[in-house]
Amino acid sequence: MAYDHNLVQRIIEILQGTPALDEKKMFGGVGYLIHGNMACGVHGNGLIVRVGPEAHAEAMTRPHTRPFDLTGRPMSGWLVVEAAGIQDPAVLAEWIQLGVSYAQSLPPK
Repeated sequence: MAYDHNLVQRIIEILQGTPALDEKKMFGGVGYLIHGNMACGVHGNGLIVRVGPEAHAEAMTRPHTRPFDLTGRPMSGWLVVEAAGIQDPAVLAEWIQLGVSYAQSLPPK
């Protein structure tokens, strides 16, 4: 699957300087991990965000979100923000920060 390389560049600019950051090809796109824990990524034209199980329900009430589902079983604590929901750079940065905060709360792998 092709993925949005422009979105990748936007994410890299926001994540610049984040400690223990790693970029990895995954899910047919790109994932960004902190200490080995997924924070966010790109799948197609959407932003994958790992918000954790506690924040998932509230995050899903926001516009342009859908469950992250590659296999027919949505992944708990993960969601996709469609391209229309991340056009505003401030909104994109907010979503990315949610993922980074959750990844930083987990023990390193």
